[in-house]
Amino acid sequence: MLLPRHFADLEKYLEPGKVLVIYGPRRVGKTTLIQQYLEHTKWKYKLDSGDNIRTQHSLSSQDFSQILPYAENYDLLVIDEAQNIPNVGMALKILADQVPKLKIIATGSSSFELSGQVGEPLTGRKRTLTLYPIAQQELLEGKHNRFELKEKLSEYLIYGSYPEVITAISQKEKVIILEDLVNSYLLKDILTLESVKGSKTLLSILKLLAFQIGNQVSLNEIANTVNIDVKTVGRYLDLLEKAFVIKSLTGYSRNLRSEVTSKAKYYFFDTGIRNGIIQQYHNLDSRNDIGQLWENFIFIERLKHRQFASINANAYFWRTYSQQEIDIVEERNDKLYGYECKWSEKRRTIAPSEWKQTYKEAVFSAITPKNYLEFIT
Repeated sequence: MLLPRHFADLEKYLEPGKVLVIYGPRRVGKTTLIQQYLEHTKWKYKLDSGDNIRTQHSLSSQDFSQILPYAENYDLLVIDEAQNIPNVGMALKILADQVPKLKIIATGSSSFELSGQVGEPLTGRKRTLTLYPIAQQELLEGKHNRFELKEKLSEYLIYGSYPEVITAISQKEKVIILEDLVNSYLLKDILTLESVKGSKTLLSILKLLAFQIGNQVSLNEIANTVNIDVKTVGRYLDLLEKAFVIKSLTGYSRNLRSEVTSKAKYYFFDTGIRNGIIQQYHNLDSRNDIGQLWENFIFIERLKHRQFASINANAYFWRTYSQQEIDIVEERNDKLYGYECKWSEKRRTIAPSEWKQTYKEAVFSAITPKNYLEFIT
């Protein structure tokens, strides 16, 4: 079963003389997206893999006499898993500069970004798309309607939105796939490229984060718990964010003494991965973390929607020392919008008094299971 992807028509993102770089975690469907596009393209193309030894030799050489013949007589060059080619950024720059009519697509998992291979060489010569696990908006653009999405909401909160997980038929199969993702793929790029003490330390940090969704995280507490220094914790969190495992959110403030900004909150890019890390897959009615799951789900789905809809906004949380808080704050078009994520609709949610007093022009809304699709699609 092929799932709809928002970026399925890659043609509108291609420009001669520029490289379209498609990032994303492993197993979110980058290769499938490329294959679907190539089935319908009008261009004469060359599809290659960064795992190919000969390709690695040609494109890592930085030798014009090897690199230019590699793409000769093609309109479109597609390199999948390009992060496996040393110096690939320089090779792509040479092709973009010397063969200006050539269209180029390069896909890469998180290590493509971690290795810093494409940053400086392709400055001004690339366009970037980030492919996340399947978004609710993509499902709505495909074969699902709003009723069906809401009917399956508990599945998305528990098992997440990786393509293989969504298409798996049974709950047992979904759990097997998530366990495989957590144990075999989640940290692969970090462990390959960076000197870390091992996956055990990273998983320990992730478990601590999994239980602290919605709360500000103390790096000192994590350091003491896993027995490493604070600077190393900070570096590991940065690596986990670059590897599309977690996403940080900082506090909003206009320098008022009452506002807390010193610590960040962390969300997981996929709620299924979060639940897989702590191995908790039981039903929503028997969980004590549904509020955390809901906040994580809404934050990430909103992030995906902002990318799809080209909504330029800075995102924060807001909290005061007197414990007044708002889960998500967006600053866009010189206006502030506060959003509180509420799973339970039993009590009406109103804006905190300090928020209303300090930011009189700001908009405030509660995001609940009744209205969430309007917010994230």
